[in-house]
Amino acid sequence: MNWSKFEIYSQGFFDNTITQILIGAGFVFLIVILFKRIIRSFFEKTSFIEERKEQTIESMLNSLIRYVATFGLIVYVLSVFEVPVGKVLAGAGVIGIILGFGAQSLIKDLLAGIFLLYEKQLHKGDWIKVNNSFQGIVEDVGLRFLKVRKWAGELVTISNGQVQTIENFNIDKMRVIESVTTSFYEDPKKVFQTLEEAVARLNSELDLFLKKDPLGKVIEQYQVYGMSSLNDQFQGYQYTVTGLCNDEIYWTAAKETRRIIAETLYKNNIQMAEQRVEVKQSISRSSSNEI
Repeated sequence: MNWSKFEIYSQGFFDNTITQILIGAGFVFLIVILFKRIIRSFFEKTSFIEERKEQTIESMLNSLIRYVATFGLIVYVLSVFEVPVGKVLAGAGVIGIILGFGAQSLIKDLLAGIFLLYEKQLHKGDWIKVNNSFQGIVEDVGLRFLKVRKWAGELVTISNGQVQTIENFNIDKMRVIESVTTSFYEDPKKVFQTLEEAVARLNSELDLFLKKDPLGKVIEQYQVYGMSSLNDQFQGYQYTVTGLCNDEIYWTAAKETRRIIAETLYKNNIQMAEQRVEVKQSISRSSSNEI
């Protein structure tokens, strides 16, 4: 084999612009994968941070790596085409164009993402409600976007800068609050006795769900909060039962609480409120005259 010809062909191959771009893109891709694996390995071997916090920080770092890699690849491609990147970036006209295309919004999203992480408003895996509109599990926390998976499966992507309010259902504790509305014809004393019976059953059967202090003592048991409305939606008396539970099992605790309360009410023949619609029939003057 003629090595001189091989060197000429190989030099021509590597001097090709498309080849250089493909090699650069492949190199950047490998670097991103390598850094992601290093980060994943680091958090798998550490235990000084809570798992949900580790997942959140990891998601944020992965987002940062992607943005840096993308920017570096763009600079490399420009340099391949012999574009003076430094002079271009320093040009006041280009900076004005960048600002015009939404750099302010970009900076706002980036800062908001950093504050979300720094202020510990949420973690990956938390069940949250954003802007009183979107409710679901935090699937990804990036520098620019927050991704929430709704109960039905839809993935909602929200710019960090658009996040105004966050209701987090996974911050250490949650209070189960269940209300029932009985008929006006039910004796309140009988209802209170029935709910006390339900509460005793709740504290016995759902003890594992209740929030406890470091010594294992229940902080707040299930209890009958009291009559919360004398005329709930014009249907009947409303009573409320509460209990403080661990945030991880809130939804299960709430479902089981409703089940036990319903069974106890049914067992004691407590009549629930029913929606009634009254229809008043008016008789016209002409019709009354004919009668």
